[in-house]
Amino acid sequence: MEKTGRKWVYFVADVHLGLKTSDPVEREARFVRFLKDIPRDTTKSLYLLGDIWDFWYEYRDVVPREGARVVSELIQLMDAGVEVYFIEGNHDMWTFSFFENLGMKKLPQPFVVELGGKKFCLGHGDGLGGAGLGYRIMLSVFHSKVARALFSTLHPWLAYRFGLGWSNSNRRTHESYTFRNEEEPLYRFAVGKASKEHIDCFVFGHFHDRVCLTLPGGEKFFVLKDWMEGGTPCLCYDIDSGEFRF
Repeated sequence: MEKTGRKWVYFVADVHLGLKTSDPVEREARFVRFLKDIPRDTTKSLYLLGDIWDFWYEYRDVVPREGARVVSELIQLMDAGVEVYFIEGNHDMWTFSFFENLGMKKLPQPFVVELGGKKFCLGHGDGLGGAGLGYRIMLSVFHSKVARALFSTLHPWLAYRFGLGWSNSNRRTHESYTFRNEEEPLYRFAVGKASKEHIDCFVFGHFHDRVCLTLPGGEKFFVLKDWMEGGTPCLCYDIDSGEFRF
């Protein structure tokens, strides 16, 4: 395969900009530094796999101010020729056209793409392989056009405070999660999809746990760590060599 100048692909998830846990200012600054450090001339693409924002809702003429410096860095990456893709998470699903107008490309989950001769299956990870009844009902409400129309009648000041307050309260009531490997519906989803579509690598977020597994058929399976506890959790793939950095 012919080697190209742009060989790096980055995957990141669960930054939760705006979440008032740990140090939100430091977390945003850390993510901005990560974006600044992405090599402009040798990076092919950046995949944002959901929950980059802890709460996102777009009105026709209003978007959240949280993470404005992040948006600026994403624009600079795209201006430098880096492709930026976005998959909605369960916290930032109410995106309509703002990101696309900036030049980002929104993808559905699961999304299959070929990178360097390998097939990747990407997603945020929530709901894939099945979910509890309560969670399915909540998602159906959040995706409802009626619910979105009603929420749009709220003044943005009230809407954002309600959304961020609910999300912060929800996070405080849930302890850290440990991925259960073969017991997880997402794991079983990946095993089934790999056998049918010959996927080489799966990358997801959502679980806030760092996971690197090899599936029964030899496929790679990654779950990205969240950004709450410091560092720059991400997956980096070298198209030319086929190697991963995790």
